[in-house]
Amino acid sequence: MNIGIDIDGVLLDLERFALDYGTKFCIEENIDIKINVQEYYEALKFNWTEEQENKFWNKYIVKYFSESQPREFASQIIKKLREEGNKIYIITARDEEGLPKEQYGKSQEITKKWLNENNIEYDKLIFVSDSEKLNQCIENDVKIMIEDSPTNIKNISTQIPVIKFNCGYNENISGSNIITAYGWYQIYEIINKKMKGE
Repeated sequence: MNIGIDIDGVLLDLERFALDYGTKFCIEENIDIKINVQEYYEALKFNWTEEQENKFWNKYIVKYFSESQPREFASQIIKKLREEGNKIYIITARDEEGLPKEQYGKSQEITKKWLNENNIEYDKLIFVSDSEKLNQCIENDVKIMIEDSPTNIKNISTQIPVIKFNCGYNENISGSNIITAYGWYQIYEIINKKMKGE
């Protein structure tokens, strides 16, 4: 089975990073800490201006891209899924946005290095815009997608099943083609049941 996997929010805990470093940034910039965990984008999550959001990512995105640890058990479960004959398609909307000038143009290179250093196996790595994720799933015959973005979950689930990696910002997203998971072992169980037709 072809399995689609997002990076930010699925392989990495984007929510935790944004909260940890977002609150640090508020203190550094003398901004009142106001948090709405149900918002996906940092400007809305922290009630920042677009300029503040850009400054935050400009300061911390390289650290996030290259130093963050993968979610617990992600590497092991993906390895197991591949050993059992599944193909892994990492489909990410990562681009150059937020990267400081000296790192601009290196998003894909940084991402590949991080995947390699953290033993994340895959058969194909696809960089696309958010709006193209569903098309890439269809083109690559992806049978199930693991995703965290509310917009992508809604969009992709119109055509194929989505495992929603539960976060504060997607808790209210549900539907007949959406299955919620809270960790990688649960993702493994969901995929196994899907393969058995349960």
